[in-house]
Amino acid sequence: MARRVGICAVAQTTYEPDKWNERFQGMALEVLESIQAQTGVDFSKGRGIDMSINVSDDIFDARTISDNAMTDVLGAHMGCEEKVAQEGIQALYYGLAAIQSGHVDVVLVVGHCKESQCRSRNMVTHVAFDPFYTRPVGLDFCAAAGLQAQAYIDHSGITEEQLAAVVVRSRRNALKNDRLPAIEAVTAEQVMTSPMLADPIRQLHAYPVSDGAVGMLLAAEERVGAFTDTPVWITGVGNCMDSFFLGDRDLASSFALKEAARRAYMRAGISDPKTAFDLVEVSDLFAYQQPMWLEGLGICDEGTGGLAVCATGSDSTAVNPSGGTLAGNPMILGGLVRAAEASLQLMGKAHGHQVDDASTALAHGVMGPAGQFHSVVTLARA
Repeated sequence: MARRVGICAVAQTTYEPDKWNERFQGMALEVLESIQAQTGVDFSKGRGIDMSINVSDDIFDARTISDNAMTDVLGAHMGCEEKVAQEGIQALYYGLAAIQSGHVDVVLVVGHCKESQCRSRNMVTHVAFDPFYTRPVGLDFCAAAGLQAQAYIDHSGITEEQLAAVVVRSRRNALKNDRLPAIEAVTAEQVMTSPMLADPIRQLHAYPVSDGAVGMLLAAEERVGAFTDTPVWITGVGNCMDSFFLGDRDLASSFALKEAARRAYMRAGISDPKTAFDLVEVSDLFAYQQPMWLEGLGICDEGTGGLAVCATGSDSTAVNPSGGTLAGNPMILGGLVRAAEASLQLMGKAHGHQVDDASTALAHGVMGPAGQFHSVVTLARA
């Protein structure tokens, strides 16, 4: 990939079930001030941030043009400000493209979401469906995931015990992550006896409601040294969207994820994803998705995802050491948080959940019903 782009700093708020006492702007300001403290960056013309990218969603924010309220925090007065809605990792892709094109040298990315403001997340995701054919039958992302989970279980043979193990391990990893102070450990029995949401998805199979913000600073290679001694390089990117209507797709597999991964690996020069990464951060909104996405990424063979996520001690690749989306990040920020967590690992700044000697990583984002749209980013430390 031409003109190397480095991630110079990462900042996150905590992710909690209800930040009722915080506004969007306050959460974003916490992220911005942390990035400035880490790097000394400002908004000086020609020397500081050239472009700001906001990640937000009109419906979750309950306002049209959700980025409009973020102008002050993003330093966007008389400057370049863009918005990415839905899947946050696309902001990383956007910033990379802006820098590699030569239009800008330094990009600020800040994403925020307060899922707690909605009466139900399902009411929000219901709006993503066609108003004539699929909304009238009540489809939302959870119901669509239930259809995919059943198809994947029938195809792969993954068991209820293996799905419970995914949740148990995600929660156990999250207990070491100080960005997730509200998370609690669970037992396999608690998972397998939790209420059913959309058969076969149970309550503890689904990611919890979460509020928070995340950001990072990107810079062209020749500017990286002004902000950090430990940059993380973006080595490959890829994304792909599957068909809109569920009936037009093979729900038991993931064409879009496989194609997104292929594109990212091609750009990064990766021939064997099984051995290419020290850690992988996948966006797993539901328990079945972690093994399914690992198969789609080529981290493990088709049909072996259940065994891969249950393996302990012998993993060649650490999977979601942060706890993953399943442990509690807002859906629209899931991929961006995965990239942030992977970057912290490569910077050696993941603290309690640090993977030893991590030098390469993969971050994955997903959006749309039953994994309609996938994005893959590969990373390497300096």
